[in-house]
Amino acid sequence: MSELEARVLPEATLARLTQYLRALNALEAQGLERTSSGVLAKEAGVNPSILRKDLSWLGSYGTRGVGYVVRELAEHISRTLGLNQDWKVAIVGAGNLGRALSGYAGFTSRGFNVKAIFDVDPALIGEPVGELRVESISDLAPVIDREEINIVVLAVPGDAAQDLVYALSELSVRSVLSFAPKPLKVPAGMNLRRVDLSTELQILAYLAVQG
Repeated sequence: MSELEARVLPEATLARLTQYLRALNALEAQGLERTSSGVLAKEAGVNPSILRKDLSWLGSYGTRGVGYVVRELAEHISRTLGLNQDWKVAIVGAGNLGRALSGYAGFTSRGFNVKAIFDVDPALIGEPVGELRVESISDLAPVIDREEINIVVLAVPGDAAQDLVYALSELSVRSVLSFAPKPLKVPAGMNLRRVDLSTELQILAYLAVQG
């Protein structure tokens, strides 16, 4: 592993790299082969100086007066984010949220392949969800092993999420995205990200009142 690959990028920089990648893909779709930091920053909605500082973490990929090669920079950001690997996703929870997530086209287009969806409700087991069928949560271990799952999305109530985190840790799943509306204890070696939709709505409500 090189010195660059061994660096741990700041979380804010990681979040912005996803914005730059989206902007680069849009520029490439427009037929542009090169772009400047000013144009890329505008497309990504950030300040050009912040963009240049973020990209400095990745090494020198721009040329003064010439700018960035769009495809080259997009590929380098993709490698940095690990998007050149094969990510196989399982969703736990086949309710409205889980079903919606399983059909989200943005997963596949970015290299995340949903391979399984689980639920605890016997009435849902075997039901079709897109090209998948709902698996029983009791089959979590063999299905994760069979499909070589390396990312799990939790679309379950908060009370169920914590036990699932511990169970997934025992199955050597190291990456979890949780939509459960509560903080979770994270075992050593696991990376867990939380998406709390109700909190985000409350923040929007506050900002609307203030505005």
